Amino acid sequence: MATQDKPVLHGYFRSSCSWRVRIAFALKGIEYDQVPIHLIKDGGQQHTEQYKTLNPMQQVPAVEIDGITLSQSLAVIQYIDETRPGPPLLPADPKKRAQVRMISDIIASGIQPLQNLHVIQKMGTEKVQWAQHFIDRGFQALEPLLKQTAGKYCVGDEISMADICLVPQVYNAERFKVDVEQYPTIKRLNETLLEIEAFRVSGPSCQPDTPEDLRA
Repeated sequence: MATQDKPVLHGYFRSSCSWRVRIAFALKGIEYDQVPIHLIKDGGQQHTEQYKTLNPMQQVPAVEIDGITLSQSLAVIQYIDETRPGPPLLPADPKKRAQVRMISDIIASGIQPLQNLHVIQKMGTEKVQWAQHFIDRGFQALEPLLKQTAGKYCVGDEISMADICLVPQVYNAERFKVDVEQYPTIKRLNETLLEIEAFRVSGPSCQPDTPEDLRA
């Protein structure tokens, strides 16, 4: 049962946007409750009248925190960063901060929505090719940018919101059989980040609603 003193994440195990929020909570060391919203079962539980009151866009995540409900993952991450102690998720330097936001927006606005469930469901037998096309298109832009900004992580040597966005997107790329070897900087960063516990424990293979056959 969800308790009121903890944030409540309404999400789905394989949702990129939900995963981003889980990573941010883990990096900040924040305990939270989860309410699974199955995006396919019963026609999609995100379409129920009850859930629409939490997120009128009928998407995940929705996060109940501090007496408000937030529904866009980047807004949630920045709210967490601004209101909770722990490692900062945005750099103090304005230029690096802008680079983090740029990379995050490329992924969250320019790549991921085009292979989101409600989009690819409309594509029928072409859904894999559609997803591959737009992920490749985005990665072709992202790779040279990351070559310029990356140190150990996406922007310099500190973990940021950009890294939080990158890992779920690479997971999606691999799921849709995109050849990530074409993007050595993206591949290196993803491998480095997956060595960090906060990224691993937040992943799709170990959530409360992960199906048994997909558990690791």
